Amino acid sequence: MKLLLDQGLPRTSAEILRSAGMDVVHTGEMGLATAEDADIIEWGRNDGRIIATLDADFHALIALSGAASPSVIRIRIERLRGEQMAQLLQLVINQCREELKAGALVTVYKRSIKLRRLPITRSL
Repeated sequence: MKLLLDQGLPRTSAEILRSAGMDVVHTGEMGLATAEDADIIEWGRNDGRIIATLDADFHALIALSGAASPSVIRIRIERLRGEQMAQLLQLVINQCREELKAGALVTVYKRSIKLRRLPITRSL
């Protein structure tokens, strides 16, 4: 699985995950540090990456667009350091692997993980 870590996540997490054999880049490494969320989503989609972020806007933009990709992992736990974030992302990926491959919005809380498959459809 390929990951794109958004600006709010520690760059050291990308380094730790890469040393564990994962294909991970950080927005700051890719010239996307000041990019709009929609541009980051498009870049992630075009490069086949799952986006990891602290930002709620990614879920909203993808849900409202009706898109089936990219998958997004939103972390709702504050003040995680690089190693902690890397461990958490590995855990989430291991638990939600198939859903992330198929397209999903994942929200990670301290004690739970909420998952919604993409595309998000409206019910009447």
